[in-house]
Amino acid sequence: MALQRLTALFILFSILGYIPSRGVILRTTDKTVWANEFEPIELTCLIESISTNNPRIEWKKIKNGVPSYVYFQNQISGDLEHRAQLIQPANLLILNTSRADTAEYRCEVAAIDDHKHFDEILISLAVRVKPVVPRCSVPVAVTVGTSSELRCLENEGFPASQYRWFRNNEELPQDPKSSPKFINSTYSINADTGGLKFRRMRKEDAGEYYCQAKNEAGHAQCPAQLMEVYDVDIVGIFLKVLAALAGFTIVMVGVYHAHKHGCFSSGKDHTGTNYKPPAADDGIDYAEADEVNRIHLILFSIFYIIIELKCNHNVLFKMANKNKYQLQVDVFF
Repeated sequence: MALQRLTALFILFSILGYIPSRGVILRTTDKTVWANEFEPIELTCLIESISTNNPRIEWKKIKNGVPSYVYFQNQISGDLEHRAQLIQPANLLILNTSRADTAEYRCEVAAIDDHKHFDEILISLAVRVKPVVPRCSVPVAVTVGTSSELRCLENEGFPASQYRWFRNNEELPQDPKSSPKFINSTYSINADTGGLKFRRMRKEDAGEYYCQAKNEAGHAQCPAQLMEVYDVDIVGIFLKVLAALAGFTIVMVGVYHAHKHGCFSSGKDHTGTNYKPPAADDGIDYAEADEVNRIHLILFSIFYIIIELKCNHNVLFKMANKNKYQLQVDVFF
């Protein structure tokens, strides 16, 4: 008897066009959504239960706690204008995501004819950004037994990039002890900062190095750079030779100018006992001749030092020419 009454009541409600509803209820397939930059992504706002024929649907973007409309009065607005569209009944499709779209998005549905006339759902969107070409710093030449560091950095990727190093197109294992080929190496890699540190350089560490920055959106790498490892400090010796030569030249030029301006004059009157006038006027300017002789002496001294340095470091220059070594200064930005 009770079942017959419930059936009759349901038929009556159906004839009158009214079916009882719990009210508007929303759900989403994923409350945390990841998307790659420049690719489309759909934020789902599914209406599970509703009785109102034309509910009011709104989407808001919440960035740094500040809400703004992105779908209002049946049209896309704000940051997503011309880049998004509403897919019935209430899904939001972003056609071309950018890193600025990373935010929280709130779907709101108002149904005035329902018992529960309002519901909302919050979705977090994070846009992955592919790394750009990292800036790499690789020393041109190092000495056997010394420590050195290679650096790699890029700031565009999101999430933050992880770094890997390659030598001669072969990846360096994170732990050199894990590979028989690198078991004697003394390097360590910081995958978070991109640093490659050598405690003690070996001849076997020479080669072409490049770094790769990678995250979930993709990867990028810097051009390979050659690092040579020498038995002697060629760069240090060469710079010291140049510094010594430059210092000597500056001193000699200073002495010459000081002597020319009389800084080394004894201050005695020419009438003293040390003065001996020339026996006769032979037409020669002895003061000018002395000055020329001093110039010749200075130039000869510089030339002699150059010859001595060249002879003493002949092996150095031969090695530099043999290896086509070019002095460079790496600037790390």
